[in-house]
Amino acid sequence: RRYVAGGQCKSTARLEGKVAIITGANTGIGKETARDLARRGKVIVACRDIAKAEAAASEIRAETGNQQVIVKKLDLADTKSIREFAEKFLAEEKELHILINNAGVMLCPYSKTADGFEMHLGVNHLGHFLLTFLLLECLKRSAPARIVNVSSLAHHGGRIRFHDLHGEKSYNRGLAYCHSKLANVLFTRELARRLQGKSQRRVEFTANALHPGSVHSELVRHSFVMTCLWNIFSFFLKTPQEGAQTSVYCAVAEELDSVTGQYFSDCQPAYVSPWGRDDETAKKLWSVSCELLGIQWD
Repeated sequence: RRYVAGGQCKSTARLEGKVAIITGANTGIGKETARDLARRGKVIVACRDIAKAEAAASEIRAETGNQQVIVKKLDLADTKSIREFAEKFLAEEKELHILINNAGVMLCPYSKTADGFEMHLGVNHLGHFLLTFLLLECLKRSAPARIVNVSSLAHHGGRIRFHDLHGEKSYNRGLAYCHSKLANVLFTRELARRLQGKSQRRVEFTANALHPGSVHSELVRHSFVMTCLWNIFSFFLKTPQEGAQTSVYCAVAEELDSVTGQYFSDCQPAYVSPWGRDDETAKKLWSVSCELLGIQWD
């Protein structure tokens, strides 16, 4: 059981006076990440389902005694919702120190977001890409600040298929998930490169990605077979609390103050696939993402 649990974040860093946003924090590792950070400072729970988010936030407030666990509506499958979330956040908060892009979908039957993006790509990559863009200046003003992108070991099976990004020519929901997780790694790599290139000082604004492990959560809900397997082999899967450890580690660990553009698993650096280290693909994905979202991010 201890072996399955994996690495544990041992940092006792406090976050008084700091603000963290966690997407998809109403369930699974997002909820457990919010629970941990709520013991340290202020947490914004950004979720599509407000009722579930309020229930989770209420539970966390009662357990931690921290009343600064605030729910905000965010639907990553709709760019209008993302822009509304960012606009309201920036109107209400002056600083943002931690952005954890945690929310995600997995094994969805073929569908598209409100803006016509394939669902895995739209939610897991493009939604968080736009959210990060909209909050970037606030993060910079709040430095030292951190962006944490929850990717997956599944990125090893992904490829960025520029000729068919939205799966209209061929679609496999397992591979679509892998492609989107590779996009998370490439986005992190390119974002870190761009931020580092503009700073001659100590790195105070970092971006890292991570694999949380195989976690017993609701992420497989779109697949009956995977749900059955997850329940049968639950003893060999991490609990959500165990799966949240690397997210928390990337968000608060003091030893990562100047570490950026890296990929972690079990609270330590992990191997990135060759496709996840392809700088040319990362640059092209950045450009294509900006074009799809109608933004200029230089």
